[in-house]
Amino acid sequence: MNDMKFKLANWFKKTSPSVKNIPKHIAIIMDGNGRWARQRGMPRTAGHRVGMDRVRDAVAVCLEYGVPFLTLYAFSTENWKRPEEEVRFLMDLFEEALKSEVDKLDRQNVRVRFIGLRHNLRPSLRKLMEESEARTSGNTALTLNLAINYGGRSEIVSAVQKIAVAVRQGEVDPEEINEAFFGNYLFTAGQPDPDLLIKPGGESRISNFLLWQIAYTEIYYSTKYWPDFKKADMRDAIVFYSQRERRFGGVKRGESV
Repeated sequence: MNDMKFKLANWFKKTSPSVKNIPKHIAIIMDGNGRWARQRGMPRTAGHRVGMDRVRDAVAVCLEYGVPFLTLYAFSTENWKRPEEEVRFLMDLFEEALKSEVDKLDRQNVRVRFIGLRHNLRPSLRKLMEESEARTSGNTALTLNLAINYGGRSEIVSAVQKIAVAVRQGEVDPEEINEAFFGNYLFTAGQPDPDLLIKPGGESRISNFLLWQIAYTEIYYSTKYWPDFKKADMRDAIVFYSQRERRFGGVKRGESV
């Protein structure tokens, strides 16, 4: 199995498109599933199921380009407000996907991680999440973060609570707390911040996603709904990123004051 993963990694490396300045971390808000289905006279759940194909496409393109980290916004803390039937379908779909897809992801040398709050997810889903993380923990081609029951504000509050406990117990001096220190308490600790955020669906909102991490992220908007956002669109987004000059608050290279 390890030999097969090595061969796959080499194959992707040899066949990856020749684009310079590849993002190290891509984040995607998978928006528009319900509207895509409604336009076709189908139930919203049909859009979510087709959206699973686009998840496979996103993983494949990241492997092609050698992108080390991919974070997908699968279910937000606000999505609990949706109709009970839709929420139940999504939870069923997550379980179905983990049962059917982890084998392939493991063969592709993809590490699966979950970010978000787990306490109010159904026990059967939590068990599959833990098993998927354990099984793929040694994989190195791509880290796939699946944000389930995730909210940017709740992540920040969770980090503050953990730091407050550490300070109260005398384990942390408040003077030690800076941006780098705070980042170690986020769900994405140890990972680079997203270089590129992809937002399909025709809307321009951030939707409470990775609020701390996207401070200087390049954002690629698309009017296409997520079920229509295929491999070619992913490649276009990466090309868009490769042409950007990131200044992080500075000035353009070579520009005088």
